[in-house]
Amino acid sequence: MSRATALLCRLALASSSLLWACGGREVPREAAGGDSVSSAPPAPADSLVATAPGGVQVWFTLARVGQAEDGSRCIDRTLEIRRNGARVPVPLLYTASAPELVNDSTIRARLSFRCKPGDAYLVDLRSGRPTRERHRRRALTRRSRR
Repeated sequence: MSRATALLCRLALASSSLLWACGGREVPREAAGGDSVSSAPPAPADSLVATAPGGVQVWFTLARVGQAEDGSRCIDRTLEIRRNGARVPVPLLYTASAPELVNDSTIRARLSFRCKPGDAYLVDLRSGRPTRERHRRRALTRRSRR
C-alpha cells in the first residue's frame, strides 16, 4: 500500500467517524439514486374519527412518527374539528387513538408521547381548546374513634 493510499484510508476513516459522532446518516437509496428527494413516508390521508350533533366532524390530520423506549415506532396524529366548511385545528395535542364523544360540545382525547398514552384532555368542539382532564379525588373522611 502506498503512502498516498494509506493517507486516504486514514482520512476516510476519520471523516466517517466525525460524521457518525455528529449525527451524520447514510443517504437513503432512493435519494442516492435520484428517485426521490425525501425518504420520509407519505403523510397519511385525513381520516374522519368522530361525529357530534349539529354536523360536527372530528378528523385526524397531521401525523408524526413516534419512537418508544424499546425502539418500536408508532404514528401520532393531530385532530381537527370541522363544521359547515370551517376547520378548527386542536393545538399541541398528538394522539394515537380516536377521541371519544363526552357530550354535544366536548370530546376526550388522550395525549400520546413515545407511543404511550398519556393524560386525557377534554376538547371544546367550538373552539378546539384542549384542557387537561382532572380527576376528582375522593374526599378523605376521618372517622372519630370512641
